[in-house]
Parts: sequence; structure tokens; C-alpha cells
Amino acid sequence: MELKREALRLYAVTDRAWLSGRTLDGQVEDVIRGGAGIVQLREKALDDAAFLAEARRIVPLCRALGAVSIINDRVDIALASGADGVHVGQEDMAAARARAALGPDRLVGVSVHNVDEALAAQAAGADYLGVGAAFASHTKAEARPLTREVIRAVTRAVRIPVVAIGGITAENISELSGCGLAGVAVVSALFAQPDAMAAARRMLALSQALDG
Repeated sequence: MELKREALRLYAVTDRAWLSGRTLDGQVEDVIRGGAGIVQLREKALDDAAFLAEARRIVPLCRALGAVSIINDRVDIALASGADGVHVGQEDMAAARARAALGPDRLVGVSVHNVDEALAAQAAGADYLGVGAAFASHTKAEARPLTREVIRAVTRAVRIPVVAIGGITAENISELSGCGLAGVAVVSALFAQPDAMAAARRMLALSQALDG
């Protein structure tokens, strides 16, 4: 499928740690209605059956609301659920293997930390990149924040769109202005908020205000 750059302005990455009695389906619907163009289903703790069952609920919801559905790490879950694509890290399935498994009609996103990784991912058939960590993050405590210079070097080195990820909040997103980003990927800035729809609207507006 063709990935529209505008869909990347606000890229939501799920985390059930902040459900607090709410349903993930409800939160996903809220962030899409608030402006998220992509939803990545990220589940590190669920077993295979539970992950697939959840994907089979979230993927049709995304499609019905006009958002792109991405599965974190698991090509098999992406295929079985009919998701639009998969996102892999440097320690996960190689981008080339993910592309071979998914074929040309689904999306492949890759996490990168420097220009060499970005160029390799692009050559392997990635449709977009996630560069980070942009800031210190509770989601990945071990991830070291990148300098703005590294982020700019990555966006300038590749032809495919790049989103920043890692610790991005309404308070610090403006620091990414001028980095050449297509958008931002966020977790707690959406899913940890009491009103996920309002949080998404605010983050989308702030992302749209970034100067490249």
C-alpha cells in the first residue's frame, strides 16, 4: 500500500500499562478520532493467541476509522490479522526478511539510531523509519537520546519519511523543529492521558507546527 506522509504526522504506539480500567479498543478509537494516522499495536507481554485476538479487533477498527494498522515485531501476527504492515527494530527480524515475508503490498517500518542503519533499512525495502530515542523514555529506559544533529543527518540521508520516537511529549516536541521529520511516534503522551482524544488533537497540532 502507499503510505501517505500526512498519516505519519501523529503515529500512536499502544501500551496497555495505562489502561486504568479503560479498554485498548476504546483508547485506540479515541486517538484515531483525535488525529492519529497510524496505530502500532505493541504487545511484549501477551502470548501469541492473545496478541492475535487483540490484533483481530484493533486492525478492523483502524481500517473502519481510516488509520493505518502496524504490528510491532511480529510478521506472523501482521499477516494473520490482515494488518497494513509491521515495524521491526535492529534486534528483531531483519527488514529484508520482513519485506520478503510481507510482500510488496504491506508496509515495513524500521527503528534506526544512525545514518548507517537508516541507509541499510531503506535499501532493504523499508517504507518509513522511526529514529530515536528523541528524549529519555520510560518505555525504553535503556535507550540513549540522540542529538538533534544525528536526527537531522538521518532524515537528510534517506528518501523515505522518518518519524522521531522516544519520550516525546507536548512539552518537548517543539525541540524537534528543523529536523526534517514527517511526524512523531508517541506512547504515553497519548495513552497515559485521561482524555486520549484531546491529547491526540493537541499532539497532532504540535506535530503539524514543526518546521520540517
